[in-house]
Amino acid sequence: RFIVRKFVGCWSLWTNLYLIFKHLLNPDVNAFQRKFVNEVRRCDEMERKLRYLEKEIKKDGIPMLDTGESPEAPQPREMIDLEATFEKLENELREVNQNAEALKRNFLELTELKHILRKTQVFFDEMADNQNEDEQAQLLGEEGVRASQPGQNLKLGFVAGVILRERLPAFERMLWRACKGNVFLRQAMIETPLEDPTNGDQVHKSVFIIFFQGDQLKTRVKKICEGFRATLYPCPEAPADRREMAMGVMTRIEDLNTVLGQTQDHRHRVLVAAAKNLKNWFVKVRKIKAIYHTLNLFNLDVTQKCLIAECWVPLLDIETIQLALRRGTERSGSSVPPILNRMQTFENPPTYNRTNKFTKAFQALIDAYGVASYREMNPAPYTIITFPFLFAVMFGDLGHGAIMALFGLWMIRKEKGLAAQKTDNEIWNIFFGGRYIIFLMGVFSMYTGLIYNDIFSKSLNIFGSHWHLSYNKSTVMENKFLQLSPKGDYEGAPYPFGMDPIWQVAGANKIIFHNAYKMKISIIFGVIHMIFGVVMSWHNHTYFRNRISLLYEFIPQLVFLLLLFFYMVLLMFIKWIKFAATNDKPYSEACAPSILITFIDMVLFNTPKPPPENCETYMFMGQHFIQVLFVLVAVGCIPVMLLAKPLLIMQARKQANVQPIAGATSDAEAGGVSNSGSHGGGGGHEEEEELSEIFIHQSIHTIEYVLGSVSHTASYLRLWALSLAHAQLAEVLWTMVLSIGLKQEGPVGGIVLTCVFAFWAILTVGILVLMEGLSAFLHTLRLHWVEFQSKFYKGQGYAFQPFSFDAIIENGAAAAEE
Repeated sequence: RFIVRKFVGCWSLWTNLYLIFKHLLNPDVNAFQRKFVNEVRRCDEMERKLRYLEKEIKKDGIPMLDTGESPEAPQPREMIDLEATFEKLENELREVNQNAEALKRNFLELTELKHILRKTQVFFDEMADNQNEDEQAQLLGEEGVRASQPGQNLKLGFVAGVILRERLPAFERMLWRACKGNVFLRQAMIETPLEDPTNGDQVHKSVFIIFFQGDQLKTRVKKICEGFRATLYPCPEAPADRREMAMGVMTRIEDLNTVLGQTQDHRHRVLVAAAKNLKNWFVKVRKIKAIYHTLNLFNLDVTQKCLIAECWVPLLDIETIQLALRRGTERSGSSVPPILNRMQTFENPPTYNRTNKFTKAFQALIDAYGVASYREMNPAPYTIITFPFLFAVMFGDLGHGAIMALFGLWMIRKEKGLAAQKTDNEIWNIFFGGRYIIFLMGVFSMYTGLIYNDIFSKSLNIFGSHWHLSYNKSTVMENKFLQLSPKGDYEGAPYPFGMDPIWQVAGANKIIFHNAYKMKISIIFGVIHMIFGVVMSWHNHTYFRNRISLLYEFIPQLVFLLLLFFYMVLLMFIKWIKFAATNDKPYSEACAPSILITFIDMVLFNTPKPPPENCETYMFMGQHFIQVLFVLVAVGCIPVMLLAKPLLIMQARKQANVQPIAGATSDAEAGGVSNSGSHGGGGGHEEEEELSEIFIHQSIHTIEYVLGSVSHTASYLRLWALSLAHAQLAEVLWTMVLSIGLKQEGPVGGIVLTCVFAFWAILTVGILVLMEGLSAFLHTLRLHWVEFQSKFYKGQGYAFQPFSFDAIIENGAAAAEE
């Protein structure tokens, strides 16, 4: 990668340009004083109008057309047309909404008045009956009742209106207390809810009518109604006037219904037309806003005619960028040709790993640990093989692996349709993003399941067992302590592929045999995996020309690992080859030494215990001398790893101070031993590290590697432990669940078997495939991050994030949804 300086005099290049802008070239310029700040504000305003249109479209439930295509960024002159279109749509929609709100408010008032006229007619009819004389007496008193008889001028006043139903009890109490019981309130509920014109919510209201005497109580009643936000309406006293008003109200309601329908139809047509182009409009506005925002990072030259920018680009894409620049110049008709210059820099470049839909998930696993430094060895290509394989060692089962592989294959075959759904379910997105990992893990698990000869805790007897037993069927089925003896029953030739199926009914020594086999292969795979990780560090040291780390870190580390732990692996193979299940001493199984005891005696310089009679003490000639030599050399590598590098750096710094080299600007240039160049990729302008810190860091690194070699080797035993746990869980489910249904006979047995099989299938998928699969996945991830990558991978870089319209549009859409 290089830093690129551009003289940009065109616009269309943004549709094809693939780069990342490094930093501001105008850091001293205020953010509000930059060249294109007004254009960014115009884009913000257009985006606000689009969000308003989107809100109204969603409110009406109108589907928005999404073709999946991404239109090109509009030309600057097209902004005026877009602004005019959005302004027209917003004004038209706001006007329609305001008219609709006013019409709905009038409709609500007429509807409430209609209910008042209906309900109050009932109230007045009741007041005319003689049954209300007691109520009049309570309200007016005895004199008032006599005065209200025919021929007298004294009568009751009243007001009518509507109020929210939940406010009615408090409203009634306030009237009673404020008027001291000298008012008469009658109320009736409006059965159908009414629409609030402000927010469109459905509200429940009640009609009320209040009778009182005198102007003083009338004023007090109206103030209370105003305080509780009750709406008062005029209500004539004469029945004929009320009937005439009711007829007029019904006529106006019918007219309003017609006008409201036409208004809603017009609003719907406007929104439907906008919904067809809303997605494309959002894309265009976000693209043009991103372009102007990035142009604000540019610097103007002295002529005020060209823009200058510095950015990172992939080296392999320079020709593509030059073509894009020329194409943009031609399409824009610019007279200023773009100029592309490479620049030297001392800054660390970003890391860019090219991926496709298959390798993207594996690279994500590595980047979750840490992004590689520039030109640091990337473990992702090797993880494509090692990750599913180590997972399969723990998850080895032909049946469970087939379920996982079929699920991954289904997601791969349907990936276009599933990707288009864009669901927010995080669990599903994780599964779908790792569909290729799931498929490979399932395929590898099928392979290891064949090696273990294990399918749902049962075996496949394809080639016929190579054990000939004299036991009858009842003995095999009933004797839980039955063991296989290789001395008399074994043919001598192994099963052609994987484990012999007879081990599934071996009884007590089945687990012993599987443990011995899986424990040893776990150590073998672990040591080979760690050695490969140490070898990977050789590439980093050679590429960054870190000669000291290559000689005094890589070589001692590799020697230490080979002489101790790889030697233990060799002892396993020697034991397998040399000793057999026979009685021919000294090569019988009784004479075979324990590898663990041998390794412990080797490290502690202990003398082995006397072997049985006619057995040899060592497995090969000169074993004791070789083991002592290996331990001494391995122990001698520790002070080399601990002291050599800090002492050489200290010596080089002293020589550089006494005899400085002309033009040298760093330790790497003066003595070739700079500690900062190990994985940086930037080289020489980093500050010198204190010698005390170098000694401390080297001590920590050495102690971590020496102790980690032991703990990491033991950590690979999780391959054996999880494989054993998975097999035992599968056997428990078979024995305690499915076998119950298989033992049933007759027609009832078929029904029982169906139910039991469904329960067994749910437990198998839920526990053994999902939960055990997740557990094995996490353990495999740990083996790669800690045991493997710690040998060579620093992960202290930062990712290359190019200018991408897709990422900008996706982030903008996600922010809008939130």
